Amino acid sequence: MVTIDLPAKYPSRPESRGNNLDDVRRNNLSAVLRLVHTTGPIARAQLTRETGLNRSTVGALVGELLSLGLVSESLPDTARQVGRPSPVIVAGREAVALAIHPELDSVIIGLVALGGQVIKRIRYETTGVPAVAEVVNVVSAVVAGMRDELDTSFRTVGVGLAVPGLVRASDGTVNLAPHLGWHHEPLAQLLSDALHLPVFASNDAAAGAVAESLFGVGIGVRDMVYLNGGASGIGGGLVNDGALMTGASGYAGELGHTLVNSAGSLCHCGAKGCLETEVVRAPLLDALGLAASTQIDMLEQTLLARLADQPDRDLLDVIDRQIDFLAVALRNAVNFLNPQLIVLGGYLGVLLEVAPERLRAAVAGSAMTGPREAVQITRASLGSDLLIVGAAQLALEQVLANPSRFPRA
Repeated sequence: MVTIDLPAKYPSRPESRGNNLDDVRRNNLSAVLRLVHTTGPIARAQLTRETGLNRSTVGALVGELLSLGLVSESLPDTARQVGRPSPVIVAGREAVALAIHPELDSVIIGLVALGGQVIKRIRYETTGVPAVAEVVNVVSAVVAGMRDELDTSFRTVGVGLAVPGLVRASDGTVNLAPHLGWHHEPLAQLLSDALHLPVFASNDAAAGAVAESLFGVGIGVRDMVYLNGGASGIGGGLVNDGALMTGASGYAGELGHTLVNSAGSLCHCGAKGCLETEVVRAPLLDALGLAASTQIDMLEQTLLARLADQPDRDLLDVIDRQIDFLAVALRNAVNFLNPQLIVLGGYLGVLLEVAPERLRAAVAGSAMTGPREAVQITRASLGSDLLIVGAAQLALEQVLANPSRFPRA
């Protein structure tokens, strides 16, 4: 398994890093590729400024990345440009990762290239809560159907797995995914055996935090809390000083089990009144007359339409109750972690969308004076691609860390 360190600004004079020339070149090559990966199209001149390397060194590094098929290069539109144009470098689409996200009623499989480019996203609906064996079978069948395309157009470097549960960082074992009914399941190893690829696993909310930090609203934010509400409950991911917090064994960030109601319902974790037992989709779906399988986009669309058309008191009560309990959890996060940004995804993003001022005012009115002044609360920006982009990053990290290990065939 890998630990994802979110990229900071490249230090000055990177040539001095490393124990020998090979280490120096590897570090420099990695730094240039990371900038292209996270920044998007970037001019060679900007790469030179950002890295502190000289122009000829950057040119040689870009040349190597081009030969590896990890980037492409083009000249910019010169219509409005004065002087000699600087070539623009873009992340390539050859090196890809498979991304897998199992849920209560489906298995989502994605194909993602460097730069967070989502090439393909397939949602395979299951007839019920999928067992581990079913997930492996579904993924194997989908990948087999993509085999010709994968073999002729791409280089698959690995698999990223985002699971709604507790995932052990050392080997990708799912210790507990309560809503899926999984206990001590070696899912990463089973997928690796089936696909003959390395598999890197993480909690789904942690993967979401990585995705938003690299490509979403969290770009440039050093301290961030990400909370996602889905069919499998509420998960969290924490970014501290630019790095994903994993804890001793990879379980950090379980903010869904923050106490928000001392007289609340019993949670599967054994405690009472956890956030994910008090803020759930079911009461809102019931108030709207929607099925449990309703997707987030349809839930939001229906809810906004109902609120615009004289909503009934029962619906407003459900929203108010959930906003108030969510505010308690966010207050705790603000006081304890002092984040710069709180990002809400999934169902929680919908709650923010329909009552932004109420939620922000509730947090500001109850959090401590110092921490509350620094924090902003916003919605995740990557939509349905968020978790597959975050999962893919787990596998793509090995390319970013050492690009020369992945030559063209």
